[in-house]
Amino acid sequence: MNPFFKIDDKITAFANRAAAKCKEPFDKIEKITEFNQQKVLSAFIENKISESHFTPTSGYGYGDRGRDALDSVFAAVFGAQSALVRNSFACGTHAISVMLFGILRPGDKMLCISGTPYDTLHGVIGIGNEKQPGSLKDFGIFYDEVALKDNDFDFDEIEKKLDSGVKMVYIQRSRGYSARDSLSVSQIERACAFVKKIKGDVVVAVDNCYGEFVETKEPTQCGADIMAGSLIKNAGGGIASSGGYIAGQRRLVEMCAGRLTTPNLGAEVGSYAGGYREMYMGLYYAPHTVGEALKSAVFISALFESFGYRVSPKCNDERHDIVEIVYLENEQSLVAFCRGIQSGSPVDSFVVPQPWDMPGYDCKVVMASGSFTSGSSIELSADAPLRAPYCVFVQGALNFHAAKISALLASQKMLDEGILKMKDNER
Repeated sequence: MNPFFKIDDKITAFANRAAAKCKEPFDKIEKITEFNQQKVLSAFIENKISESHFTPTSGYGYGDRGRDALDSVFAAVFGAQSALVRNSFACGTHAISVMLFGILRPGDKMLCISGTPYDTLHGVIGIGNEKQPGSLKDFGIFYDEVALKDNDFDFDEIEKKLDSGVKMVYIQRSRGYSARDSLSVSQIERACAFVKKIKGDVVVAVDNCYGEFVETKEPTQCGADIMAGSLIKNAGGGIASSGGYIAGQRRLVEMCAGRLTTPNLGAEVGSYAGGYREMYMGLYYAPHTVGEALKSAVFISALFESFGYRVSPKCNDERHDIVEIVYLENEQSLVAFCRGIQSGSPVDSFVVPQPWDMPGYDCKVVMASGSFTSGSSIELSADAPLRAPYCVFVQGALNFHAAKISALLASQKMLDEGILKMKDNER
């Protein structure tokens, strides 16, 4: 009997069996976490970070020591020449948008080699028949894409489309709202080498959202020229309350800084009255927090596979982002699962998630996110577009033990509604 939550004994029995399957993947996660924690600590020490770097600033921000040192720490952690880390990035899509607009010029072509990008980037790029005011397409920047083949890059098709007009090759590391696998750093490394061999002056840009600290290397350490991500995902460690980053080659980061502020001023301006403590502390905690999120994903995978649902990745699969997919097979199960996750959240546990027309998506979406930072997806969240194949995307967790209870409550909610599938031989 759980002393705090009503969990059916049948679910507890399934959970105990699932937990026994998690030992080996948990050991692997611990090793990666320890390596990445040492890498981050080394970058802090190397850059002589002190309390004075956390101080709020105002006005133009000329000579802002905290801002400039934060950029240097991120660059060191990601093995990049330079980084642009700012509270003013509203989200990961904003950071990626600045990266794209900072580098691409009218007449250039962007070639995405990981299939169609995440939904919220469609309007940024100008994908679709309807003209998007302010999109890359609106500025005369062309777009093409190559679908993945068997969860890997289609090198033959990439070679066909890598013509003289291609200025940027774009890779999305995480799966987004698609059923394909997330991409490993080693896969991205092979793609970078392949592209550069054919066209040495092309810029390889990576959407690194959900991937930071999942492996021991980042794309900018393996051939990518530039990448971008969010601080309310992995890189903020659940502590940074907003912001994003761009990291990579110095000249490219400078171009992005000119887009974020103005040409000629770039990264030299921009103060932050809130102070930088959250962003420093968030990065410091990020490897550990990502490890907790990965353990949570592994357990959820093991639990729901034991019930009889299809999951991706499976419990013992190699992981390249923090996202776990559970194929729940119908709309009722999606909604019940998300409501169960919400009921186990530390914030807004009493709220009942409802499907809604979320900006940037082509169908209704149901989301569970009772987080300390609104919309944070390094904190446990679950969201699902209400469309076939009816799968829920689960990501994040500040600590595994709380996430485990949330997963059990999601199971309990489905059981209460009479829709939880359980393998007949384990009832």
